[in-house]
Amino acid sequence: MEQVVGLYNYWVVIFLMMTGFYMVIARRNLMKSIIGLNIFQTSVFLLYITMGKIHGGTAPIVPPRIVQNHAHDGHADGETAGHAASHAAEVAHATGKSVEEVIEAGARMSGEVDGIIYSNPLPSVLMLTAIVVGIATTALALSLIVRIREDYGTIDEEKILEMDRLP
Repeated sequence: MEQVVGLYNYWVVIFLMMTGFYMVIARRNLMKSIIGLNIFQTSVFLLYITMGKIHGGTAPIVPPRIVQNHAHDGHADGETAGHAASHAAEVAHATGKSVEEVIEAGARMSGEVDGIIYSNPLPSVLMLTAIVVGIATTALALSLIVRIREDYGTIDEEKILEMDRLP
């Protein structure tokens, strides 16, 4: 039972997805179909954002203390700790430190970064794009519904199809 309750966000996603799907399939009103599509789309957003979140994870931003250590160790020109070993001689010459000191500083910084757990930002970024596309699609659908209402006097799908069949 604990495992089922622990996945409540997935149950919410499934409920919203099936509600939206039902509204699209069962309703003949064009406005209600658009609302159903938006509910379905919201469930997809929640699904992807839920999968991207890691328990105990933080935003993928390097903490300021590591950035300060990075700058103090002579790597302020944009070099990362992983590349410090291959460019140790150049960095040592530029900073006046020995190659061993530069390699040791890089290893120290690398160890600080390894202990941090980051959440994956890609699902959130993709969902922001999907939200913009969804808003644009909804606006287009609503404008089409307004135009259909002007021409047919109704937004009921059955009545519109019936009017189209008449000569």
